[in-house]
Amino acid sequence: MAESKKEKPAKKKIIPEKYPMEEQPAKERVGNYREVPYGYDAATAIKEAERCLQCKKPVCIDGCPVEIDIPGFIKAIAEDDFPEAIRIMKTYNNLPAVCGRVCPQEEQCEEVCLLGKKFEPVGIGRLERFIADYDYEHGIAPAPEIAPAKGKKVAIVGSGPAGLTAAGDLARMGYDVTIYEAFHATGGVLRYGIPEFRLPKAILDQEVDYVQSLGVKVECNMVIGKVFTIGELLGEFGFGAVFIGTGAGLPRWMNVPGENLIGVYSANEWLTRVNLMRAFDFPEFDTPIWAGKNVAVIGGGNTAMDSVRTALRMGAETATIYYRRSEKEMPARIEEIHHAREEGVEFNFLVAPDLVLGTNDGWVRGMELCKMELGEPDDSGRRRPVRCEGSQYEIECDMIVVAVGTYPNPIIPETTPELELTKWGTIKVDEETGQTSLPGVFAGGDIVTGGATVISAMGAGKKAARGIDAYLSGA
Repeated sequence: MAESKKEKPAKKKIIPEKYPMEEQPAKERVGNYREVPYGYDAATAIKEAERCLQCKKPVCIDGCPVEIDIPGFIKAIAEDDFPEAIRIMKTYNNLPAVCGRVCPQEEQCEEVCLLGKKFEPVGIGRLERFIADYDYEHGIAPAPEIAPAKGKKVAIVGSGPAGLTAAGDLARMGYDVTIYEAFHATGGVLRYGIPEFRLPKAILDQEVDYVQSLGVKVECNMVIGKVFTIGELLGEFGFGAVFIGTGAGLPRWMNVPGENLIGVYSANEWLTRVNLMRAFDFPEFDTPIWAGKNVAVIGGGNTAMDSVRTALRMGAETATIYYRRSEKEMPARIEEIHHAREEGVEFNFLVAPDLVLGTNDGWVRGMELCKMELGEPDDSGRRRPVRCEGSQYEIECDMIVVAVGTYPNPIIPETTPELELTKWGTIKVDEETGQTSLPGVFAGGDIVTGGATVISAMGAGKKAARGIDAYLSGA
């Protein structure tokens, strides 16, 4: 009797689209600062995790600046093993709840996801957010492995994403780590630059608490370069190495006439005031910040989206983005542009300000704009905007937010003249180790790259932690 043929396993059914996250309705959310997406529940997270192909060569890991074992943590979610998923995640990432919310996954891990070649990629960011939030709600994370104490101290200057990442990784390696933060609260750009509706402060506090639970000490209100110098940290304070992660908090301006009129904010000042002065928590905090009724925001990045959506929540009747390129060239996340449109933000492309118009008593009353057209690509790879002479026209507005980029924080470079800088004023480092021109001094994040993403800063912090370990161990 002939042997019966073995049945082939059933072919996995591919769900072509990501499972959606429920969100606050747009008309409701413009009246509050609560987070817009609600996140996955457990059942939806498992279904989304089951979409992962578990590739033999997971290129998604190559697309992740902090090198997370993405297939590993997703497989654990699909198998309903949430403690294992968070163990894998926190082996690589000290700030998963932050990354799950603000990391541009569509340009990183999800961009190279093999499923995305034919369908929507796996919702890696949504799953990262889910497992981090589930951990904080249920306390499922196993105790992290921490190496025996090495008896060496490392100072971290700045508690933004680069500093927190470097601090957590070094603490797990067995180093005695102290973070020095200039503000009265930790988080850097995560706290003062990203609005509550995108990254709740309670979520950030949980992430910082986790880093401190690894043994990291934090000292706030410490402006390094003013209170202590880098040389003093390495000298009389006995630190074996210093990591500089002070960011790019100096606003960049348009340099047009009238920019000093009352009612013109830099995005840094606007978002910092709203965040640190808790204007989002009205009426519990009645913050004395003036907000216009007809707001114009100049720029096309995530900071511009944050600024214009904040203006609506602060009571603006109209809020408009003015951007010198086309929508295709906008660096903001697609999700943020989508949310802004839903909330009523207007977009005006291929225009740039020539001057700010003012009233007799010094307040903004409008702008003169010039139409632009796209020319050849510039260094960023985007087509360069070119003025259309004679196309100027005026618009009315009573408040302007300038979100056209930032410069690096100058305090440490100015007080540490031995540090080698680039022509842009950023600190020059070895890209693989974060080592600066000064022995024992490392740097990473926006102070090195200029304004960039949270996840790239975290990646720099991780590389620098390895570089510091190699330096202090003599490797």
